[in-house]
Amino acid sequence: MTAVTIFAVLDLLGTFVFGLSGAMVAIRRQLDLFGIMVLATATGVVGGTIRDILLGDTPPAVLQNLVPLAVTCAAGLCGFFFFSLIDRLNRPVMLLDAVGLGVFAVAGCQKALVFGLELPGAVLLGMISAVGGGVVRDVMAAEVPRVLHEEVYALAALAGALTYGLGLRAGLPGTYAASGAILLAFVLRVASVRFGWRLPRAPGGPR
Repeated sequence: MTAVTIFAVLDLLGTFVFGLSGAMVAIRRQLDLFGIMVLATATGVVGGTIRDILLGDTPPAVLQNLVPLAVTCAAGLCGFFFFSLIDRLNRPVMLLDAVGLGVFAVAGCQKALVFGLELPGAVLLGMISAVGGGVVRDVMAAEVPRVLHEEVYALAALAGALTYGLGLRAGLPGTYAASGAILLAFVLRVASVRFGWRLPRAPGGPR
């Protein structure tokens, strides 16, 4: 597989897992099928859409072909028909989020580098790509976005994008750099939940 193909697959994978996480949240909020599809689609495509707009790659990919929408619709239907099976996993939304964070952080960073951004900007855009869909999902579900209060979330995406960029700078093949970066973001996110890692909070604030 060529690098272009690999990153196209990564982009679709991130779209699917984020779409599925949106569907799971919608079902728990007792939304109907239409609401499930809307939340799945918004969660799956918003991060990539923000990335494309900031890079000036317009119209965004989601408006140029039907593949991203088809992927999010498939994710929504998977959630609709297999919710009970997926829900047996421990913290399914968190696990799906962790996968999506790593995948979109790497894909966003890669596209930014292709468009000529320097490493700091590419890493930042990778993080924005990774957290954008989750923010919209939580807002639409009337929840405080996880990026604002959960254990290591945006930092996991930032670490993944930075690891990918530095890996490329060090001369690693793109597939190795991407695999290591996605794994790091996933492990950081899951470990932060498992072990209760938190960033410092205001000492005088409520607990």
